[in-house]
Amino acid sequence: MFKIKLNYIYLLALIFISCNQDSIKQLPIYNPVDFNPKYVDKSIQNVNKNHTVKDFNLINQNGNKITSKDYENKIYVVDFFFTRCPSICPIMTDNMKKVQDEYIDNDDIMLLSMSVTPEIDDIEVLKDYAIEKGVNDSKWNITTGSKKHIYELARKSYFAVVDQGDGGLQDFIHTPNFILVDTKKQIRGIYDGTEDNEILRLIKDINILTN
Repeated sequence: MFKIKLNYIYLLALIFISCNQDSIKQLPIYNPVDFNPKYVDKSIQNVNKNHTVKDFNLINQNGNKITSKDYENKIYVVDFFFTRCPSICPIMTDNMKKVQDEYIDNDDIMLLSMSVTPEIDDIEVLKDYAIEKGVNDSKWNITTGSKKHIYELARKSYFAVVDQGDGGLQDFIHTPNFILVDTKKQIRGIYDGTEDNEILRLIKDINILTN
C-alpha cells in the first residue's frame, strides 16, 4: 500500500511538472558572440557578456519623439521595415499586428518598427500606413529618424541584418527578423517575422518573460 501511494505521488508530481514546464523555462540571454558573426558588426563580434540594446531617438507616426525612455521596464518586439516593400514587409506587419492584438490589454508589452527608408517614410506616410494596418498608437510605434542611427541600431544593437554598411546613401538593409527585448534591454529571442510558427514561438516566449 505504501509503495502504491508513493507511485501515485510520483505520478502527480510528473503531471504537475509537465503542466508547468512553460512557466519554469528560462530563455537565453543573447550576446554578440552567440550570433552567427555575419549578423554582428565586426567591432563587437567577440563581446561575450553584458550586451544591452543601445538608446534610440526616433519619431513615430504621430510626429512624437520616441526614445528608450518610452520603453523603459517594458518587454518589446522590434522589426525593421519600409512602407513601399512589396514582399516580406506586409506579412511582417500583419504578424506584428497579431502580437499587438494578443497583448492589447497588457501595458507591459510594446512593439517598435523602424523604417529602413526613413528619407521616404516621413510622418505623413507612416500615419497613413499605421491607420491602414490597424496600429494601436499606445502599443506600437511605427518610426522614422536618422538613417545612420537606425542602421547602427540594426547592426550593433539588435543584430537583425547580415550585410555590413555605414548607413550612407547607398546602404540598404532588408530583414524578416523580429527581436524580443526584455525589461533589462537584453535580447531574449530572434524570430522570422514571416512565419506563422515563429510568431507562435514569439508569443510563447513573451509569456515566459511575463511569468
